Amino acid sequence: MLCVSIHDVAPATWEECARLARAMRRDADIRLTWLVVPRYHGRASDEHAERAMRAGLDSALARGDELALHGYTHLDTGDQAASLGQRFLRGVYTRSEGEFAALAAAEARERIALGLEWFRQRDWPVSGFVPPAWLLGEDSWRVLPEFAFSYTTTFARFHLLRQGRSVFAPSLVYTARNRTGRALSPLAASAAALCMARAPLMRLSLHPPDVRHPHLIAHAQRLVERMLATREAVTKAECARRLLALPGTTA
Repeated sequence: MLCVSIHDVAPATWEECARLARAMRRDADIRLTWLVVPRYHGRASDEHAERAMRAGLDSALARGDELALHGYTHLDTGDQAASLGQRFLRGVYTRSEGEFAALAAAEARERIALGLEWFRQRDWPVSGFVPPAWLLGEDSWRVLPEFAFSYTTTFARFHLLRQGRSVFAPSLVYTARNRTGRALSPLAASAAALCMARAPLMRLSLHPPDVRHPHLIAHAQRLVERMLATREAVTKAECARRLLALPGTTA
């Protein structure tokens, strides 16, 4: 299987997200998973941008795509990290966007509930939760089973929540925000794809800034083209259903 997801979907990012989708469908009408943030960076939505996004995501659902809840604000407002490594991961590497990295259980529960209500108001189905920056603190992990999500994903694994099982499936991702990342991340993605060639699942994760750099998009298009020769592109929800039938899914 191949899962292609578009992260950080919100009115403020909609135009770039839509361009990403068109680019990924250049050669094949693949199904995508859109990771939607209800109140991106805590900002109220511009009405025109909100209408454009809603129309676009309604069309995406109609063609067989999936929408997943991707946090609520996409901002890390949890307690200050204690260790140097955590401070780097949460404050520098993820630019303080790992919203669920250090939330208390009550706050994590409230934000997830607010996000699900936001989806309900738009009549959008949701079966998956993907934390911003793939960071889930211990309290957030404990809260997730209270909701009806079938899966979540971290950077390295795809988790089947109801079964307490997971598979190793590191995400291929680009670092678009600096010159070094733009140069090295395609090489890293190619190497990871080679290493995972026989794995049951490959994941490609795209972010709005990626579309500003044609060489990153061209690389992603080549990756998808190669993977479609031996894999079927499915949504994450469909992937969760199929993984249940595979032997070797770890606890």
